[in-house]
Amino acid sequence: MADTFETLTAVGALARFGEGSLSPETLIDDCLARIERDNPKVNAFTCVNDVEARRLAADSARRWQAGTPCGTLDGIPITIKDLTLTQGLPTRMGSTTTSADGPWGVDAPISRHLRNAGAIVIGKTTSPEFGWKGVTDNPLHGITRNPWNTELTPGGSSGGAGAAAALNLGLLHQGSDAGGSIRIPCSFTGTFGIKPTFGWVPQWPASAMSTLSHLGPMTRTAADSALMLSVMAQPDVRDGYSGNPLGPDWRTPPPADLRGWRIAFSADLGYVEVAPDIAQQVEEAVAHLEALGATVERVDPGFSDPIKTFNTLWFAGATQAIEKLNEQQQAALDPGFLDIARRGQDVSLSAYLAARRERSELTAQMAAFHKRYNLLVTPTMPIAPFAAGHNVPPSGRYKDWMDWTTFSYPFNLTQQPAASLPCGLDNQGLPVGLHLVAGKYQDLKVLHAAQLLERYLPPLTPPN
Repeated sequence: MADTFETLTAVGALARFGEGSLSPETLIDDCLARIERDNPKVNAFTCVNDVEARRLAADSARRWQAGTPCGTLDGIPITIKDLTLTQGLPTRMGSTTTSADGPWGVDAPISRHLRNAGAIVIGKTTSPEFGWKGVTDNPLHGITRNPWNTELTPGGSSGGAGAAAALNLGLLHQGSDAGGSIRIPCSFTGTFGIKPTFGWVPQWPASAMSTLSHLGPMTRTAADSALMLSVMAQPDVRDGYSGNPLGPDWRTPPPADLRGWRIAFSADLGYVEVAPDIAQQVEEAVAHLEALGATVERVDPGFSDPIKTFNTLWFAGATQAIEKLNEQQQAALDPGFLDIARRGQDVSLSAYLAARRERSELTAQMAAFHKRYNLLVTPTMPIAPFAAGHNVPPSGRYKDWMDWTTFSYPFNLTQQPAASLPCGLDNQGLPVGLHLVAGKYQDLKVLHAAQLLERYLPPLTPPN
């Protein structure tokens, strides 16, 4: 048996804990050693919780030896995004405007749920400042890089989690997604991640981006994400938006095939320009859906680009995020973030309310669409990863990060479940993501289709 675990899944680790062929201590030691080796190349972590992780692993090992694991994830190494409160660990949100002193005395709901299940937090992962953009660099921690090519971005805002997941530096990773921030890095790093239906996973404190923001897992397999959701997606009374919903049985096994499913395949949503090599990989992946028995129809969902609606809500949220900062603190912000926050100051109440109305109309349109189709499938990203340290490809037509994330943000407006599944490599040898979208509350359709597709689309591992 190899003494490193670059491709071990959480489901596999738990099985080995149970049979006694692997100890949580061995797994944590290996994981921490690989973080020490690999993190300097990618800058995925804001802090590493090594001392406590080893102590907790020893406690977990004793429980497994006694046959009394404390919960669903006992002994599994996980990471938490730097936007999420984690007791005992700094949550700086990538910003020099936050205090290094803490105190760090409280867990967000998901941090608490994961720890209560026995998961071991090995560190916090990087994000752009306050999670504001689709790549990962910030004034506090610098640039995060893509394990497939460290000259390139892993995407964002959950870029640290994406890089860590690709290298298996921890087995389960928490991300957040208000415009694509789980799915963008999963596409760019060859990992799986799902933005579940809004409300299943509780959020506290509330995001400045309000009900655009979803919390979800980023993993190497869809089964691991389902496992993580079975713990994350529990009610918490502090969440003032979700109303304490109880979700499905996340670990329900997938069906044998997709016979009887109607799947809509839109190669470009009717308005997105997609790189030809990415389009080809997506086409090949869609053929596997037909091999699984689904009826696939080429059809666009029928809406025009909702960028203006999204930007109105996004810019207003950015304004809220900085309103308590003084002039000196604002001057220390990422200039791009400060720019959109100031643009948000110009959003009138009338424009904001119009955007909310447009959002509700789009939501109703997609609800009607999913009465006909179990899934909508598109590319996750229209372009390949580009140079790290830039918000848009250095040479190209894009002005803002939203201009190249055209497949992701519409489904934050509609609050639907949406996932990115690695489906192959482009002509540069870089990962390509397949975007799976289902109707609200139909998250299991996304997870089940992904698990079945993984039979044809094996996990991707970055080159050494």
